[in-house]
Amino acid sequence: MPTPPPIPYDHLPEVPELTVESDDVSDGVTLPNAHVFNGWGFEGQNLSPHLRWSGAPEGTKSYAVTCFDPDAPTGSGFWHWVLFDIPATVTELPTGAGSAPDFKGLPQGAIHARSDFATKEYGGAAPPPGTPHRYLFAVHALSVETLGVDSDTPPAVVGFNVTANTLARGYLAPVFES
Repeated sequence: MPTPPPIPYDHLPEVPELTVESDDVSDGVTLPNAHVFNGWGFEGQNLSPHLRWSGAPEGTKSYAVTCFDPDAPTGSGFWHWVLFDIPATVTELPTGAGSAPDFKGLPQGAIHARSDFATKEYGGAAPPPGTPHRYLFAVHALSVETLGVDSDTPPAVVGFNVTANTLARGYLAPVFES
């Protein structure tokens, strides 16, 4: 089996590591159906997973949470979730916080940018048949209270702004294949 490509964060400036944990997903373990897309031939529940984090450095003013599939056959990966301007007082998101229509547990002030599904919410795993894909659920501790972008900003531009303001980062990388 070929060696998978490096995790995309390996090429970014080195920052301290946040501890990221979940009651729903784990590194290298297949995503449960609850976090799989509902559409495109998939019958998942399309729920964002529970995430909890700790170890943010002094000066953290907000967080961003993203889910990115670096293995998508697009040439640029696939953004499944882009959530930013999460207040610095928040260190946990419950299952479904990023899922429409209720967004239960989504912190006040947090903003969803559109995903590559073209929706402003979490979109679950939906890879083409073949090899397993990695889903990088990342939490970024940021040096700014707000990124200064809005929900219509493309995910790559949000990612640029997240990277420019990241003080620490941590992630979980569950997998899924169809």
